[in-house]
Amino acid sequence: MALFQKKKYIKINPNRSTVQGEMTKPEVPDELFAKCPACKHSIYSQDLGASKICPHCSYNFRITAPERLKLLVDSDSFTEMYTGIESKNPLDFPNYAEKLAATKEKTGLDEAVMTGTALIKGQKVALAIMDSTFIMASMGTVVGEKITRLFEMATAEQLPVVIFTASGGARMQEGIMSLMQMAKISAAVKKHSNAGLLYITVLTDPTTGGVTASFAMLGDIILAEPQSLIGFAGRRVIEQTVRQTLPDDFQKAEFLLKHGFVDAIVKRQEMREKLALLLKFHGGVKNV
Repeated sequence: MALFQKKKYIKINPNRSTVQGEMTKPEVPDELFAKCPACKHSIYSQDLGASKICPHCSYNFRITAPERLKLLVDSDSFTEMYTGIESKNPLDFPNYAEKLAATKEKTGLDEAVMTGTALIKGQKVALAIMDSTFIMASMGTVVGEKITRLFEMATAEQLPVVIFTASGGARMQEGIMSLMQMAKISAAVKKHSNAGLLYITVLTDPTTGGVTASFAMLGDIILAEPQSLIGFAGRRVIEQTVRQTLPDDFQKAEFLLKHGFVDAIVKRQEMREKLALLLKFHGGVKNV
C-alpha cells in the first residue's frame, strides 16, 4: 500500500520568517490586488496608477478627496475653507459623536466634503469634493453648511463653482436636519445662478439620495465619471414599487447620458483638461 501513498514535499522559502522555530503562513499584503466592481477582474493595484482606472473596462475606482485634488488642481493652489464646523447631534443619536471623532481620525478629513478655492490651469474656482470614505459621504448639517457657505462666498467674489459629488444620501443620524440641507443648498445655488455665475457638477460613484435630489442635478453643466452609480432610490425599491424589471445599466452614468440627465461622461484622466476648457468658454476667472 505504501507504493500508492503521496510523498509530502515542503518547499522552503528562505525569505519567510519563523516564530519560535516554526515557519509562519504566507501572507498577501493588504491592498495588493483590487477587484473591479464593474467587470469583476482582479487587478494588481500598481496597474491602476494614480488615477485608479480599471485597465479592462475603464471603471473609475473611488478615490479620496486629497487624491482627487492631486489629479485636478494646480500644485499648491488649494486653500481649504470652513473647517472646524461640528454637528451638535440634534437627535442625541447613540455613539454618533464617537463615530464622527473616529472617522475624522481615520480619514484625516474634517467632514464628508472638502471645500475651498483652487486653480484649475490658472483659473480660480470655488471647489467642493465629497469623500465617500467619510460615513459614505452622507449629507448632514455640516456638509450642508460648508457647501452653502462656499456658494455664498462664490457669489460674493464672482467665482464659478465646481462640485464633485459622491454620497449615499442624507445622514440618518441627523434626521430632518439632514433633509433640510437639500433646500438650504438649493437656495444658495439659485442666488449664485441669479448672479450669472457658472456651476459645474461632476457626478462620481456613487451619487444617490438627497444629494442627487438637490444640488447634484442643479449644475449648469453636469458631467459624470464612467459607469458611476447615480440615482435617488435604490434599484430594488424601484422595482418593487413599479413591479418591473429594470435594465441592467439602470442608474449608471451611461444610462443617464442616453436619457438626457447628464451632459457628458468624462474619463478621470481627462477631467482637468475638460474643466479648464469649460471654465475658459464661460469666462473663467484668471488668477491675478
